[in-house]
Amino acid sequence: MATALVFSGQGSQYVGMMRDLHEQFPQAAQMLAVADGIMGVSLSTICFDGPVETLKETRYTQPALFVHEAVLATLLREKLPFHAAAGHSLGEYSALFAAGVVDFETGLRLVKLRGELMFRAGETLPGTMAAVVGMDDDKVRELCATLTSGNNVIVAANFNSPGQVVISGSADYLRSKMPDFKAAGAKLVKELPVSGAFHSPLMQSAQNELEKAIYAAEMRDASVEVYVNALAKPLRKADDIRAALVQQLTAPVLWTQSIQAMQASGVDTFYELGPGNVLQGLVKRTVTGTVTIGGFDTAEQVKTFSKS
Repeated sequence: MATALVFSGQGSQYVGMMRDLHEQFPQAAQMLAVADGIMGVSLSTICFDGPVETLKETRYTQPALFVHEAVLATLLREKLPFHAAAGHSLGEYSALFAAGVVDFETGLRLVKLRGELMFRAGETLPGTMAAVVGMDDDKVRELCATLTSGNNVIVAANFNSPGQVVISGSADYLRSKMPDFKAAGAKLVKELPVSGAFHSPLMQSAQNELEKAIYAAEMRDASVEVYVNALAKPLRKADDIRAALVQQLTAPVLWTQSIQAMQASGVDTFYELGPGNVLQGLVKRTVTGTVTIGGFDTAEQVKTFSKS
């Protein structure tokens, strides 16, 4: 029996997130107060009251998710022992916090910078992303390679679950080529409401700046194995984790492969920490056999949980 914690990424946020945690747990309120100070804006107000357009800006979305997930990891620390961790894109930073690699303030400062750099990169080189559903993963990758030429970039960015891949690239060019994926057998091709071509070469400028901060930040070896997006394998050494974090910004998120690797290593229980339940659905579509899948988002879920 082994338990993994998984942490959600962008797209899971919602207006009202963390309000109940803030009201019912003094530790959550303290962490949010620290976050507001680091952000220089009232992140808590954006999370509690929106507007949704502001919360959806990646420079606020990423810190909001990290704080929510870090709060949950802190509140559940004594109640929920775990053996492995992973996070989807931004969620990887939350996994590193849970595994003791970074403290709360260090993690949030890195996430704040990451969100700002990705926001800026999206303004400089306009990009977008689209979900491709019902097409073989390797075929998606092959078609992306065929379509990429010069400044016209399309790459497979997120392998979310078998048959669900997100592509990323130059905004107008990717939109013009979405019918090609439908013609190649995809059941659905849908553009996502994002502000840039995340996990693609168009994030190179953001990666260059973030790398400096990652190598300057204090990090410790992980207390449990952290399955990283860029490699879909477990790491524990701080220097290995730094390199994977840098790589992550322009490399695909190997989420399907990470979940499969965790199950192969003996993980049979997955708990999602963060807003919503997107990862629970992805895990269900990826694992085989009998596993336990659950999640924590609200104060009520934290209060009523007891691990048998």
